[in-house]
Amino acid sequence: MQDKLRFGVFGGGSWGTAIVKMLTENGDRVGWYMRSDSAIRHIIKEGHNPNYLSSVEFEVEQLHLSHDINEIVEASDVLIFAIPSAFLEGELQKLTASLKDKIIFSAIKGIVPESGLIVGEHFHEKYNIPFENIGVLTGPCHAEEVALERLSYLTIACADAKKAKIVAEHLKSEYIRTKISDDIIGTEYAAMLKNIYAIAAGIAHGLGYGDNFQSVLMSNAIREMKRFIDRVYKMKRNINASAYLGDLLVTGYSVFSRNRMFGNMIGKGYTVKSAMMEMNMVAEGYYATKSAHLLMEKLEKKSKTPIINAVYQILYKNKDPKKVFEKLTEKLD
Repeated sequence: MQDKLRFGVFGGGSWGTAIVKMLTENGDRVGWYMRSDSAIRHIIKEGHNPNYLSSVEFEVEQLHLSHDINEIVEASDVLIFAIPSAFLEGELQKLTASLKDKIIFSAIKGIVPESGLIVGEHFHEKYNIPFENIGVLTGPCHAEEVALERLSYLTIACADAKKAKIVAEHLKSEYIRTKISDDIIGTEYAAMLKNIYAIAAGIAHGLGYGDNFQSVLMSNAIREMKRFIDRVYKMKRNINASAYLGDLLVTGYSVFSRNRMFGNMIGKGYTVKSAMMEMNMVAEGYYATKSAHLLMEKLEKKSKTPIINAVYQILYKNKDPKKVFEKLTEKLD
């Protein structure tokens, strides 16, 4: 595999915009697929995304913009998907171009609702992409801090270490540190699970629980995450590494965390529908909660995930957050 690869980024949101920023700063000409034709016209004219991270300026000559997903797939060797998981399969249904021989990296922190699978498994199962051609980009790394060029860390996971290293080289900079991993399943499940725990942290804050309880909640969350991931894909991993614990902490505590924000609104009395409408953004953890709960129920391990179960009861069974968390506090240590 040659180091000079053509990159395509799929998704016009904040994380997609941040990834394009990282790639173009390293001199790459980047294909960029987004659905909004008006956003594309704005970027061509003004040099920035009008809807997300609008402070980030682009050299338009470095961008190959299109609202045709097939055009960007055909023009790229490495496809980086940053489309919310709830909408991914709908976009993939537009494909007529072949994914054969493409290298696919997921920057999506969620479950594909149509299959109930994490994104890497979805591409493997439904599109016959071999695991050595599938990778994951994970944090701890909020798009908003990439825009501000604050020091951040990325983990690039792929079964093929050479592919991981090359992608890492194209993303790193003075303010982006990169490391590689071979735990593509574990890192992607961790990226999905931390959004559920961030919703729990937000609910707790909305209910009036303080920092002391939040620390206990996060301590239990990382242990619950380890039990979950070990159950679905057991291998030697350090759960305290930044791709797991670090990503959990930033998502659970950061003011930029949309999942924490969503949970905070639920804790304050918003309904799920009203919270989503108020935010006008996708909280990946909402969809992930149902999939994670059902998977543990299927594996008869539901008792091992009390935090996930509590969030599920609130979001999907309309249980009173105050009463659910009162019961949850008895199960934490």
